[in-house]
Amino acid sequence: MVAWKKNMTSGLVVIVPLALTIYVVRWAYGLVSQLKLVQIGGLFQENRIIADLFQVSLTILLIAGVIFVVGYLMRTTIGELFESRIDDIINFVPGLRIVYNATKMAVETTVSEEGTLQSPVKVTVWPGMKMTAFKTGNRTEDGKDILFMPTSPNITTGFVIEVDPKDYEDANESVEDSLARVLSAGFGVKKSEKK
Repeated sequence: MVAWKKNMTSGLVVIVPLALTIYVVRWAYGLVSQLKLVQIGGLFQENRIIADLFQVSLTILLIAGVIFVVGYLMRTTIGELFESRIDDIINFVPGLRIVYNATKMAVETTVSEEGTLQSPVKVTVWPGMKMTAFKTGNRTEDGKDILFMPTSPNITTGFVIEVDPKDYEDANESVEDSLARVLSAGFGVKKSEKK
């Protein structure tokens, strides 16, 4: 691949999720800060600093409250059906599904306690060929470890495999580094790993 294409790809891997996150945070803050309830900070008009501080604090509290309520609802059956429907709609849009799935997987991996991926491992699938997988923390009745092997670049899909502990080795890297490599289709390799 030409050097400028590699540079563009590496730049997009960093900038697109970051820009999307900043955009969503600004949009949510702007939306909530326009509510009449939040604008009661105007009661402190004689002291503009207190009024602004009150408005920012109330906006952040409201956003945190909405996130908490939505999170609670998503743990119900109705929430799961709603999430599934959103996933189906967004996965129908070609470019958006990559960003959405990558962001969703990153958030689920770093924030969620249930179902998080544990340490990354290397599984030898054919002689001389290793693939990245992640421990799930679960085992089969016959003592095999259940691993998740994500596909690239859509890391929300992949294979659930049962492997004897002797048939894989620790990757000696963080979950984030392994996910970045899989998500970027190999372009997100750290400098120390490049030859």
